[in-house]
Amino acid sequence: MPSEFGKAQGVIGWSSLLFAVLQSVCSFFVALDGLRLLIGVGALASVVSAGQQWDRLHADWIRVPMTALAVVGALLNLTVLLHVRHLRRRPAAQWRLRPLTPRKLRAERVQLALSVVTLVLVAVEETSHWHTFHHL
Repeated sequence: MPSEFGKAQGVIGWSSLLFAVLQSVCSFFVALDGLRLLIGVGALASVVSAGQQWDRLHADWIRVPMTALAVVGALLNLTVLLHVRHLRRRPAAQWRLRPLTPRKLRAERVQLALSVVTLVLVAVEETSHWHTFHHL
């Protein structure tokens, strides 16, 4: 059971990070869109065409659910990590606790880092989206 829990926790952490990274791609293409004036006329036509395609993918119907899933997954992961640490610190659990293995400790730290990075990436993407389009 604990190994299944750890695997599920890993899937939540990595999928949250994946959604946040996908949202960060949006910021890249918005920045790329601003550089079109510096590109030659032939390249400008292809970038405009690519920009039109990207605008279809950047629609709120896909961006908002992906962002929400990333935030929910990261917050769920942080909640689980905090609860596990809380349970370990309880006096009733002290007699049966074994020291954490380096692998387990490293896995928990990776989960914590993934969750924090996910939330930071979502915050950066939403901030850039707000500054560019004036709505979330």
